[in-house]
Amino acid sequence: MKIKFLLLMIISINIMTDEITDPFENTNRNIHAFNDRLDANLLKPLASTYRKITPQFARTGVTNFFENLEEIDTTINQVLQGNIKLAFNDATRFFVNSTIGLFGLVDVATAMGLEKHEEDFGQTLAVWNIKPGPYIVLPFLGPSNARDLLSRPISSFLSGTFSMDETDVKISLLALDALETRERLLDAETLIIGDEYLFIRDAYFQSREYEILNGEVEVDDFLESMEDIFEDN
Repeated sequence: MKIKFLLLMIISINIMTDEITDPFENTNRNIHAFNDRLDANLLKPLASTYRKITPQFARTGVTNFFENLEEIDTTINQVLQGNIKLAFNDATRFFVNSTIGLFGLVDVATAMGLEKHEEDFGQTLAVWNIKPGPYIVLPFLGPSNARDLLSRPISSFLSGTFSMDETDVKISLLALDALETRERLLDAETLIIGDEYLFIRDAYFQSREYEILNGEVEVDDFLESMEDIFEDN
């Protein structure tokens, strides 16, 4: 539901297209086509099977588990951005969900009134006024830009998954994380219209802008009504 609304919002947010630079479009399109074939032949079928055989409550638990691990990255980046109060909130979320919430499987913190935030080092660089740079499509990983590409190693290091010592466990969790993320995007992909490459490129820049601004963007009445519909479903 959240992803559907976000994509609808992406279509409506007014961001000047001249802010998007894509000097490597030909190469990016080739990599996008490769990623698309890989997704169609491997990731999407696996994600569809995962959805069919896994009960909703179990999928929710998996989602909560990985979102809880992301609280580590979020907390540190809140500090780097000078948001100390929010950092304390997010650190508390991680502690509560990792203990009372059974290692993050249950989102107890939200029920307690601790609001969830999502921050990464790419957003921190943006707060530090580092420009996004050109659009880049990465093999296997998908959309990015120069700023986010540079931030990936830092955010990966700060994530709970990469801090694990057991290689087999780490690889298994990374694979499950990718599968869980792809499953949540199964419905959202039906919203893609027109040139898929351009849609995803523009959606990427605009969604990152939304995250950097912490959702403080103008959303019209139509989007507000659509948000209510998705929240009710």
